[in-house]
Parts: sequence; structure tokens; C-alpha cells
Amino acid sequence: MSSVKNLFRDYGDFKIDIPHWEIADQGVTALIGPSGSGKTSVFRLLIGLEKAQSLKWIFEGEDLAKLPPSRRRLGVVFQNYELFPHMTAAENILFAAKARGLGKTEIERRFRQLTDRLRMSPFLERPASVLSGGEKQRTALVRALIGKPRLLLLDEPFSALDEELREESRKLVKDLIREEKVPALLVTHDRQDVAALADQSQNILHGKLLASI
Repeated sequence: MSSVKNLFRDYGDFKIDIPHWEIADQGVTALIGPSGSGKTSVFRLLIGLEKAQSLKWIFEGEDLAKLPPSRRRLGVVFQNYELFPHMTAAENILFAAKARGLGKTEIERRFRQLTDRLRMSPFLERPASVLSGGEKQRTALVRALIGKPRLLLLDEPFSALDEELREESRKLVKDLIREEKVPALLVTHDRQDVAALADQSQNILHGKLLASI
């Protein structure tokens, strides 16, 4: 388990108020709630894009909250994927690998392993701006995983896809998480995401955690 303590943030008209939360260090943990419940705020606070001054996040004996975002070794897939539009899919992935400080041999091995697994060769050299939703998702997923993160965070990763593609993508993500043996935190409003991927889940409403499901 990783232990989140004192996750508080006052936005004026809304507050995140989570005194204590245990996140499993294996499998997929889902944080589920309706729009406006605070899910994305929690996501941003954990990865360090927003500040929670009193936060402690103990993971494998280390307080991640004391580290700058670049040193937390978190793999992140944002809701809108946040790819560099002028870069190709391959360039987006390689940029992240180099930022993690991986050596050339390891980058080549991981790049080939992951892109082959997700059948990405037809679009690796296309700019991200022209990729389909499914292609962007796979690019963002490989970008998040190539540096061997200690935890993968997924913010509504299927919401930009049509329903037919969502089912296929859920299976792909679940299989890849299992193969990579990386724990994941899935932020979603969709109970079908929870049913397809989650090993455990937690409800959030008005910035507070409710009873576990």
C-alpha cells in the first residue's frame, strides 16, 4: 500500500478534504465519482501539478510529496492525452524516455517492445495532431510506461473514444498493466471502466472519499 495523508486543498467554492487514503501497490485502484466531485483535482495534486502544502504520500518508504514532479517517477495519461502536436508519435515517446534518463540501449529496447505490443508501426511517424483518438491514447500510454514508472495514473483515459473503441481499449490497457506489473490509479466517472479494469475502487463526492466499493 501507499499511504496518502493530509490531502487538503481549498479552492474557495470547493475543497478537497482527504485526511487519509490507502492506495494499493498492485493491480488497478479506481477513484470514481461524477463530474465536479474532485477526481481530477486529486489527480493533479498527487502528480504535483497543484500544491497541497500538508500532503504526505509514502510510497515504498519515500515521501513522494517532497519530490518535484519530475522525480516522482509517475507515468501519467491525461484525459486529453496532452501530446506535443508538432511531434510525431515516436518523438513524443522518445522525448519522455530521454527525460527519464534512460540509456540509449534501454530506450531502444523499451520502445520496440511497447510499440510492437500495441501495433503502432503504421502511425509512429505521423504528427500527433493528425492521429485518431485511439492512436493518441496508445501513444500516451507508451509514453507513460516507457520509463518504468512506480505508479501509472490514468485520468478518464477512455472518455475521448467512441463506445466501440472503448471496449477494445479497456482490454488493451488492462492487459498491458498486467504485463508491465505496474500498479495503477484510474480516475473515472464511468462504472464500465471500473468493472473492466479495477481490482479495488473508491468513491469520491464533494471532495471527500466515501466508503470503498
